[in-house]
This record gives sequence, structure tokens and C-alpha cells, in this order.
Amino acid sequence: MIRTGVDGDGDVRTVTLDRPDSRNALTESGLDDLRAVVEAATEPVVYLHGAGEAFCAGADLETVADLTSDDAAAFARRGQAVAATLADYDGAVVAGVDGPARGGGVELALACDVRVATPDATLAETGVSIGLFGAWGGTVRLPDIVGLGEAMDLGLSGRTVDAAEAHRMGLVSRVAGDPQAVAREIAANDAAAVRALKERLRDDAPRDRQERREAAAFADLIGSFDSGNRNG
Repeated sequence: MIRTGVDGDGDVRTVTLDRPDSRNALTESGLDDLRAVVEAATEPVVYLHGAGEAFCAGADLETVADLTSDDAAAFARRGQAVAATLADYDGAVVAGVDGPARGGGVELALACDVRVATPDATLAETGVSIGLFGAWGGTVRLPDIVGLGEAMDLGLSGRTVDAAEAHRMGLVSRVAGDPQAVAREIAANDAAAVRALKERLRDDAPRDRQERREAAAFADLIGSFDSGNRNG
């Protein structure tokens, strides 16, 4: 089940994974609902978090256990599509990781622009311990974010890291008692500039093309620049 609402003065869309009894594990319908909610959002910032004492346990293992090989591939693509929807959102997406994030939960967080962990957060790619691995884009995003060595260590060992170690390796962006406050902090900035900066930072084109696009995006923003903000 996915709950959603608008926080504060309407700049932050809050998306809650709301199956606390299963540590917010996601079924096929849960993945579809999450994708639909994010696709329908129009706010400058989306804040994704879990209800209860966990962020997300990943895929619902009762669902996974009943899948055929063809169904499993489709389920993986479904999760990949949700992660892509988060990554491609026209605005900033903040993951608030409080408590455990496991497997697909880590993968959803990796797709977000900013990952904020509370001191109680723990993260792990535990799939290898049960003969699986996360297939919602994690094998692509994890080495990009933490480097190949750290990704190999996390993935092959299945070990759990706490918030401090996750921050050290870049798995989370920062550690804070109130992750939602970070979403509000980002929402307080100019929405057009946030969108443009996200697009520039995610650009993986050759450097010369990136620089041309950077100059063009800067020029586009100048048209609506308020000179009264020049000195902060």
C-alpha cells in the first residue's frame, strides 16, 4: 500500500511505503502503485520513506517464491521501471531511510537523488544469502555511486552497514535525525534551478557536450533570474 500527501506549503510530495507489518516489502501491485504515484506528482520535491520501523525490505518474498522464470524477469523489469521513474522525476527525489533498507529497498534509494539516513538506519544487499540478488537496477547504480570495490563487497558479502559506514562510502548522502527536513530544505530553493542542476549532474554525455548543455541551461535560467537575490 502506498500513501501520499503534500507536505508544508505544497512543495514536497510525501510518498509513504505503508506495509509496516512486512517492513514495507513491495508486491507487483505495490510497485505499480508506487510508480503511478510518482508519475502523477507535480511538486518540486518528492520525499520517499517507509511507515513503521523500516524503510523497505525490498521485494515481497512470498510474491517472488511463486514466480516462474518468465514472471521473474517481468517482475525485475517492473522494479526497474519504478526505479527509473524515481530517477527521471522532473524535480528532486529524497529518500528518507529510517531503520532497515534491504535489497530492493536499497535499490529504490539508489534511484533517488539524495539519500538521507537516520542514525538508526541500516542498509544491506542480502539477496546473495538466499540465492538471489537485487535486480531493480542495483547492479548498475550501486557501482556508479559507491565504486566497484565497495559494490562488490556489499553485494558479494551481503553484509549490513550502519548509517555512519553508509555515509562514509557514499551509499547515503548524509545522516540526519529528520530526513524530511532535507526535502524541505531542497524545496526552499528555486524549482527551475533544482531541475536544471539535477539534469546537468546526471548527464553522462561526453564532456564537451555536457559543457555546452551546461552553458545553455545556465542561459535559460538567466531569463528568469531575480537580481534581488544576487547577494543571497
